[in-house]
Amino acid sequence: MKTQNRRFKEAIYEQFSRISKALSSPRRLELLDLLCQGPRTVEALAGEAGLSVANTSQHLRALRIARLVEASKEGQFVTYSLADEAVGEFFHTLRHLAERRLTEIEQLVQQYLAQREGLEPVDQEQLLSQVRKGAVIALDVRPPEEYRAGHIPGALSVPLAELEQRLAKLPKSKTIVAYCRGPYCVLAIEAVELLRRQGFKAVRLEDSVQDWRRRGYRVAVGEQP
Repeated sequence: MKTQNRRFKEAIYEQFSRISKALSSPRRLELLDLLCQGPRTVEALAGEAGLSVANTSQHLRALRIARLVEASKEGQFVTYSLADEAVGEFFHTLRHLAERRLTEIEQLVQQYLAQREGLEPVDQEQLLSQVRKGAVIALDVRPPEEYRAGHIPGALSVPLAELEQRLAKLPKSKTIVAYCRGPYCVLAIEAVELLRRQGFKAVRLEDSVQDWRRRGYRVAVGEQP
């Protein structure tokens, strides 16, 4: 017969397992990563993740049952957000642990970047210093709602879909530093490739806004001046 202590221990670990079960799907991890950028509607999340609205809703329901995300309804639209800042910290820790322990991640990154022309490694610490000093033009190529939720101070909001039409407003005399959602987001990679094809000197900042904040730097919110 199980003792009271044993029943207590098993009950506690059963609760812990609710988190791991909710995050056992790669798609849910991607949705959680998107929500780290800021609140999004189900439709917006579905579009970014390449899923149907129905499938996205199912994944979000699993995350909500584990109390990792929250939902609010305005009219016909349901908007999801992280339930707590600790959820974002947890996701960052998970990513960091995976990078340290799974060599397959580095292999996947190298294989992907090897096929992209001109995306040689850049000293990220030096790049961060230049961005902080305003010595370069920081370009936030995420969707506008993510920019409004939080961005690097002084960064220009130029979503990737609008970049080609707005090239004439960007100076070629300064280096352009494109950033998006972190090291595994391809928006900034595509932006750098486009800018370089048009004769701009452009590089990619691997840090996300969350990484920027985690370094102790100030994050701006709202529309750009």
